[in-house]
Parts: sequence; structure tokens; C-alpha cells
Amino acid sequence: MTGKRERGDTGTATRVLDAAERMVQVRGFNGFSYADIAAELGITKPALHYHFAGKADLGAALIDRYTTRFTDALAEVDASAGDAPSKLAGYADLYLTVLRDRKMCLCGMLAAEYQTLPPPMQDAVIGFFDQNERWLEKILEQGQAEGNLHFEGSARDTARMVIAGLEGAMLVARPYGDISRFQAASAGILATLTTATP
Repeated sequence: MTGKRERGDTGTATRVLDAAERMVQVRGFNGFSYADIAAELGITKPALHYHFAGKADLGAALIDRYTTRFTDALAEVDASAGDAPSKLAGYADLYLTVLRDRKMCLCGMLAAEYQTLPPPMQDAVIGFFDQNERWLEKILEQGQAEGNLHFEGSARDTARMVIAGLEGAMLVARPYGDISRFQAASAGILATLTTATP
């Protein structure tokens, strides 16, 4: 996606990705330009184009890196949390960690701008959510088999509800600058899955 040029100076490329990621998570993809990144990093726009030919290339690289990190975080949750409810709590904490840094989920921000994104970025955003959905579906099925998670309908539909609920809770908490709003919503979502229906 970014071509071989990114490998030539990984330090600068990483700095560009870090700056662009912060900007997307705060302003959205359409809320910054190459000039903004160049100004923040003190480099020229041609230097940016050396590493990422265009903004679409940069966006694709951002999603790829974010998805890889999120995948690694899910693997850590799998390895460190025992039962399914603990894994769901660990999953919700991934969102909380981002919100504590006064940022939003990168792919959640990009989803809000979906129609304006280049097709490769659109595909990558969907890929991120599909991956999350599959992971949650597996955890929900684990919890249902263990008897410590309860839900009606399919694990896939419930996974979609969890993702939508957490992404929405982040979005609503943001204008208030109130993490407790997210924490209350997150706890409510998890409670609906751990409480057996009488």
C-alpha cells in the first residue's frame, strides 16, 4: 500500500504515521492535510510524499498499522483473561484506554467519513470491524458454552451490538469530555450479557 519507499527511513515514516493517527483520532481524516503534518513534524511536503505518495496511501497504512496493533491487543486479552466475561471486559478496556487519551477509535472516526474515503480505505475499515466481530463472536460462543454469558439471537448479531454500543458510547462521551459516560454505557452493555434472563 505504501510501497517500498516507506522502508528507506522508518523513523520518519513512523513519525508521519504517529502524527497522522493523532490527527485522525481527534479531527477525522478529512480534517487535516499533508501541510498540517509537515508543519507539526518540521519536514517538507515532498518528504511526506517520499514515504506516502498520497493521502490515500497514508490512510491505508494507518488502518493497517492500527489493525495490527488492535489484533495484538486482542491476543493479549485472550492470553491474560480467563473466562469470557473477563475477555469482554478486557475488550471494552481497549476502547477506554483510547478515550482516556482524548482520542477516538481510529476506524470509528473513519467510519463516520466512510463515503468520502478512497475504496481501499473503505475496504480496510470494514476489514477492521469484521475482524473485531469475528473475535467477539468467538468469545460470546465461549461464554455461552461456559454458561457465563447469556444473549438472545446469534453470537454474530450480539457481537455487532457490542461493537456498535462501544463505538457509540465513545462518540457520545466525547463532547462531554466525560469518561464516566463511556464507563457506564460499557458496564451496561456487559451487564446485559452476564445476567441470565429469568
